[in-house]
Amino acid sequence: MIANDRELDVTLGRIAHFQRQIAHLRKIETHPENYRGSVSGFLAEVDRMQLEVREYLSMHPAELERG
Repeated sequence: MIANDRELDVTLGRIAHFQRQIAHLRKIETHPENYRGSVSGFLAEVDRMQLEVREYLSMHPAELERG
């Protein structure tokens, strides 16, 4: 779980990096099956990280300090 704003920034950076990777593969991969196989792991990781971001942002800073 994301514990602070620094970790939030790092996670958002990783999400953006993975999204760029996916977009690149989408341009260069010529076979749909190969594309889906290539990006499935990236998409799963993006989903996982986006959930962490959502959970972190749903908490007020005062709630995080108590944790």
